[in-house]
Amino acid sequence: MTDTMQPRLDYRKVAPGAIEAMLAVERYVRNSGLDARLLELVRLRASQLNGCAYCVDMHTKDARAEGETEQRLYAVSVWKEAPFFTARERAALAWTEAVTLLSHDHVPDQAYETACREFSAKELADLTMAVIAINGWNRLAVSFRTVAGTYQPGEHAAAREKVQ
Repeated sequence: MTDTMQPRLDYRKVAPGAIEAMLAVERYVRNSGLDARLLELVRLRASQLNGCAYCVDMHTKDARAEGETEQRLYAVSVWKEAPFFTARERAALAWTEAVTLLSHDHVPDQAYETACREFSAKELADLTMAVIAINGWNRLAVSFRTVAGTYQPGEHAAAREKVQ
């Protein structure tokens, strides 16, 4: 039996070019004009679906730093049953689930139609890029067992901003 709490390798050190590319996508998403709190909810939900403890830890902390409430953070995993989310947030969370769980239903028309009612075409493309980015980060962190618990809000901001 292996110890899942031990990291396998530091992908940031062994593949810096790949990380620079991922950070460039992150910078694009953060500069897209989408609300930072909405992006954190999306990142948190995808991370929950993907079972990424490091990213769940990170995005709950970042969401709190953006002013998100504890009540809403606790309810992200059950957002469909919780009254704390706006129609726009619900559309984003549904879109996040559909894109993250692509193999289940191939992004149903209903999720697309709901997202189109709440987001412009550019916003929906940008939201999709945000979902793509967090799914990539989740896959890196889960595959290489990045250990949860040490992240501090804003920790990766300097690295993200230096990517041109």
